[in-house]
Amino acid sequence: MKLTVNGEALELDADNLADLLAKLDYEGDWLATAVNGDLVHREERAAHPLKEGDRIEILSPMQGG
Repeated sequence: MKLTVNGEALELDADNLADLLAKLDYEGDWLATAVNGDLVHREERAAHPLKEGDRIEILSPMQGG
């Protein structure tokens, strides 16, 4: 399926957001995720299905000042 992840077009098979994160080697409870502009909380990722054309943003906190 064609997805856009952080602005990059990818072709991946992922049933849900948790599956996508695992396939892309994103780990940790500190990630923030959004699908098509809507925030998806950590607890909801496994139940959030993905479909062709979805836009996914994966954000992580940055350190610095």
